[in-house]
Amino acid sequence: MAFKRDKKEEEDGGNQYQNLEKTSVLQEARTFNDTPVNPRKCIHILTKILYMINQGEQLSTAEATETFFAMTKLFQSSDKIVRRMVYLGIKELSGIAKDVIIVTSSLTKDMTGKEDTYRAAAIRALCSITDVSMLQTIERYMKQAIVDKNPGISSAALVSCLHLCNSASATDVVKRSLNEIQEALNSDNVMVQYHALGLLFHLRKTDRLAVSKLVAKLTKSNMKSPFAVCMLIRMACKLLEEENIPRSESPLFEFVESCIRHKSETVVYEAAHAIVHLSGTGARHLAPAVSVLQLFCSSAKPTLRFAAVRTLNKVAMEHPSTVTACNLDLENLISDSNRSVATLAITTLLKTGSEASVDRLMKQIATFVNEISDEFKIVVVQAIRALCSKFPRKHSVLMNFLSGMLREEGGLEYKASIADTIIAIIEENPEAKETGLAHLCEFIEDCEHTSLTVRILHLLGKEGPRTKQPSRYIRFIYNRVILEGAVVRAAAVGAMAKYAAHCSMLTDSIKVLLKRCCLDVDDEVRDRATFYSQLLSSNNRQLITDYLSEPIHVSLPVLEKTCQDFVANPTKERINLSELPFDTDVKATHAESTRKNIVDKTIQPGMLLITKNIHFFCKIKKNVHYFFIYTVEPPVKTVDIQTLPNLISLNAGTLFKSTKPTMLTEPETEYVVRCIKHVFSEHLVLQFEITNTLDDQILENISIELDISEGFCLLDEVKIASLKYQETENVYVYLKFPDHPVESIASFTAKMKFIVKDCDPITGEVQEGDGYLEDYRLEDVEVTLKDQMMKVKCGNWDTLWEEAQSICHEVQETFALPLTDDGLMYTIKQIMLFLGMGASNNSDSVQPPNKSSHTVNLAGLMRGNHKVLALAKLALSDNSVTIQLTVRTMDERVADLVVSTLD
Repeated sequence: MAFKRDKKEEEDGGNQYQNLEKTSVLQEARTFNDTPVNPRKCIHILTKILYMINQGEQLSTAEATETFFAMTKLFQSSDKIVRRMVYLGIKELSGIAKDVIIVTSSLTKDMTGKEDTYRAAAIRALCSITDVSMLQTIERYMKQAIVDKNPGISSAALVSCLHLCNSASATDVVKRSLNEIQEALNSDNVMVQYHALGLLFHLRKTDRLAVSKLVAKLTKSNMKSPFAVCMLIRMACKLLEEENIPRSESPLFEFVESCIRHKSETVVYEAAHAIVHLSGTGARHLAPAVSVLQLFCSSAKPTLRFAAVRTLNKVAMEHPSTVTACNLDLENLISDSNRSVATLAITTLLKTGSEASVDRLMKQIATFVNEISDEFKIVVVQAIRALCSKFPRKHSVLMNFLSGMLREEGGLEYKASIADTIIAIIEENPEAKETGLAHLCEFIEDCEHTSLTVRILHLLGKEGPRTKQPSRYIRFIYNRVILEGAVVRAAAVGAMAKYAAHCSMLTDSIKVLLKRCCLDVDDEVRDRATFYSQLLSSNNRQLITDYLSEPIHVSLPVLEKTCQDFVANPTKERINLSELPFDTDVKATHAESTRKNIVDKTIQPGMLLITKNIHFFCKIKKNVHYFFIYTVEPPVKTVDIQTLPNLISLNAGTLFKSTKPTMLTEPETEYVVRCIKHVFSEHLVLQFEITNTLDDQILENISIELDISEGFCLLDEVKIASLKYQETENVYVYLKFPDHPVESIASFTAKMKFIVKDCDPITGEVQEGDGYLEDYRLEDVEVTLKDQMMKVKCGNWDTLWEEAQSICHEVQETFALPLTDDGLMYTIKQIMLFLGMGASNNSDSVQPPNKSSHTVNLAGLMRGNHKVLALAKLALSDNSVTIQLTVRTMDERVADLVVSTLD
């Protein structure tokens, strides 16, 4: 029944191997062990295995080895098809399975046997499993096979030797068979001669003199194989490119030109193709090749017509006048039944035609352009682009034709080529600007390709404000904010801001539109709108000019390289933009004026800039500026950190973060102690805020004794000399973080030590006596990850996550937390609480609330300027929430620290 179903699927045009399962197919391979062997069944299973491997299915070493040894049992079968399938299977599994060399003796036996059907396939399989150390054992057999009378065996041996030459040590062994290869080169069989020449060239290609001698010798002989002659032409052309003598004096060029008169059409075309593609070939040398290609244009064979027109199209790019003689033949091909031939013919005519023929050619193209594939449509578009440069007065006709093509169905590459052409026309011909922009505005109304829409919006923002009626484009741009995805909305916001910067009459209206965008659900759109609104509302023309009207034209590749070097080798000196070269596309006068505006501007890669309470991280990559606006957790109001005693002597650097106060005692106790942690890049300052609530005691010489965890280093301590009733003073403990970030998570046992002196509750006078020493146990002081991490909300988290894949270390772990009544929301809050990171893209909200799975996008900035991204995938189970946490950051140790926090 299964066989009948497969047969029916085959008759219906289905693929019976389409839905194969690896496990079931490998189990079927056990059939190979059956006795007697069922050839038909084994052939079917072998076909499945080969199909899976060729479709990219990955087999483990154990699976491949088991299948391989099961396959070797089929050597007992005398069925020719089974044996040939076994050879193919051995070749495919030889790079995966272990101990494949065990079948060497069986393959050698088949290779030297009397059954020619086995010998060629056995040679190919044997060479695929033989390593260099065992190559000498089969060297004698390979030499015999190369000169075998059976051409199939000889070709198999030559090709196998060619594959063996990928190893340098194996090449030396193959070179010992040069006499046999030379003998095969004189074979009457076309394929043997071709393969022998290919192997000879491969062995001698590093020796230019040897290759020259080989070519010189063979050009004087009469080779029977057209394939070998084609290879000889390519070898001659390679030598011609290295020669410095004129073409007319070169015997190699004379040989290539003589091949145009060869009896084989394959050789004739190869020679014409070679002459056309040789560098430095003039019109006089091209004439014979063009004449041959012109004859091929009227051939009855579609392949020859296609090859001829395609090559003439190449010639027309550099020597259009040479191809003009073929215009009549090319016009006859416009109506060719093969649309590929017709497309190439029309595009060649576009390159060689006159201005008067443009309208007629456009009408002819319109009759068949819908019938060809995108690949050839792109060729047509490229030809039209060249025509626009050649005949600028025809821009209206050509642009109308292009706009019609834009409205038709097509892929991204095809639509992008049309858009590129329209943009090129706009840049080259000022008269076509408004017409071209209008066509592009209509196109983005229905454009399905995000990247293309973004590019057009950027062009509208650049060129639109400089047109006669800039307001006509605002509607098209704002429609993208209403109707499109987040990436397009962000680009539209940037384009609208350009109009507000250039056109004062539109500024107020655009401010209103930007304020609406500040309520967008996407972080990046909202952040860009906020940034541009703040910028426009500042009325600071210098800022507006620098960031909107005339942005900095520093060479972005140079800036990117400078930033990369700075990250690799940080220095105290910042990167000064005024010292970097400017983009060569910017006019010198504009560049000079811009340079004066940025003399005092500096930027550090990855630095956190704060301007008017807007926090943003500027990243520059591949000529694109990304502004990731951060919402940073508000600072804790504590004492001025610069006034801390002894801080300057520690050289701790800039304060990274201060935590909220943590109670170390109960509020009702006699002494109230709170701890505030001030985190620096490598240092930790613990501020113990102590209040005396006893009116009959005065505390003196107050200190905090900590049981310091391993890795931390105690640097200094500032004590309280005296503390009266209802007074609050601070003890400061200075620590240095461990070198390994994982050790920075710690818990310190804390104890307050002081001298107690009794006093009069009313007057406050101290009673006589030295007092007594007292210890007061406090709650443990915990240093957690959230103390060292700043919450960050990225506007373009997805882009950062993709970019981090190639440059960052990645650590992934799976955890389980108990399930609560609040479901996933409680777990998300707990994760953010433990990690101290912020959620981006509103991913901390679960919609609907009863959802069984959710993904949270997290971002943070750890002390030491370590940027951290994390992806938490949550799934509900019976009594727990399973969490898969993936962390990406530049420092692998930091990634381990983040993951270990949830452990």
